[in-house]
Amino acid sequence: MPTAIAVTSPDLALPADPQTPAAVVLQAPHLQPLDDALTETAAVLEHHGHLVVLYSSACPPEHIRRLHTLRSVLESDRIAILPLSLPPLGVAVLARQLRQLSLGDFSPGVLACAARLLAHYVHAGALLGSVSGLDRVEVDLRAHMKSWLPGAHFAVLANPAPQLLHLDRHGTGAGLPGPGFATQLAVAHGQLSAEWVTRSLAPAWQVQGAYEARLPAESARWWGTQKLIEFAAAIPDPSVLHQLVSSVRREECRWCGLELLGDRCAFCAAPVARDGSAGGGAGRAPAAIAGPEAAGCAAADASGTAPGAETRTPPPPAQAPTFAPAAAPPPAPAPAHPTPPVAQPPVAPGPPAVDPTPPPSPLRRRGLSPVAPSGVPGVRGGAPGQLDVRGPGVPNEPNSPGAPGCWDLPGHPDFPGTARTVARVR
Repeated sequence: MPTAIAVTSPDLALPADPQTPAAVVLQAPHLQPLDDALTETAAVLEHHGHLVVLYSSACPPEHIRRLHTLRSVLESDRIAILPLSLPPLGVAVLARQLRQLSLGDFSPGVLACAARLLAHYVHAGALLGSVSGLDRVEVDLRAHMKSWLPGAHFAVLANPAPQLLHLDRHGTGAGLPGPGFATQLAVAHGQLSAEWVTRSLAPAWQVQGAYEARLPAESARWWGTQKLIEFAAAIPDPSVLHQLVSSVRREECRWCGLELLGDRCAFCAAPVARDGSAGGGAGRAPAAIAGPEAAGCAAADASGTAPGAETRTPPPPAQAPTFAPAAAPPPAPAPAHPTPPVAQPPVAPGPPAVDPTPPPSPLRRRGLSPVAPSGVPGVRGGAPGQLDVRGPGVPNEPNSPGAPGCWDLPGHPDFPGTARTVARVR
């Protein structure tokens, strides 16, 4: 049986020819209990073998958690959950293309990885009445100000290259860059009445045909407004899609053994092991299971360097030039009467090197004496256990009262009969 393609709502399952398999709809948690969802998903896996689930970035978080819950409870590695950055109508068009390709000879891994490949060939956008709530495409301040004008329309292209264009009321041009290949245009009308998509955009893009589709429920959340007309142009011919996918080189996943396209497996999220690390790639946990730390360590083990370190190949050693050995000079004749060595007078040792005086501290330049315990280099202080509270102008000679080492002079705190003004610091 062909690999099953699943979507998150019935409005994402576009109608197709009778030979195309139907899409599996995985309902939201508030529409289907968990037990029923588990029973239905297990039956799909038993009948089709593998399941590929597509959802847009506007899918509610609780619905995304339901998808991962089904995969975890069933403990099945035959379910691929693929998030897409396409608008909802673009996701519906891409799901129909995968349903058409599922009738071919592609393996489940190649079919799931083909979603990333074919997404680059889908031109998805919308005609909006306001861009004040649009946060998935960059909107400048001028466009925000024009949103307040009555009757303003904006043509927005979200994929493959985001672009926003303010439409003139009397203008007839498309303004948006179209695909350079044959496509078919799907149009879904919201709460906006305009004929720009069918009268201006479709002829400018030279589409082979346009058909009406139901507006997905997630479109208003994706575009930030309900006043819109969503459109998506994609390749309609299954033979062209088959040739496009077949032209890409296939790899083998070292973790689950499935074939894949690109650099990552769609079922287990394991990266492709390149030729340099082919020997140690088998048996290692993929990044989706082992975490980013294990992925970094695996990259370090494979390359022999730390992750993020720049690897430099040393240049080949230059061949040293060869020189012929030079002839040794003849030895000098020995003197007839050798001269005895003359004793040199002893050299008096010079004065020891004196370190330059350190520059005065900022406090000393201002005439202040810092208050600090003794023993700190460069800071005036008293005996151990005492604080120096003398201000500027107090001499620090050995015989001055209060100087360190003069305990028996009047004025010292420890001199008998002198009032203690500073307590000892213990």
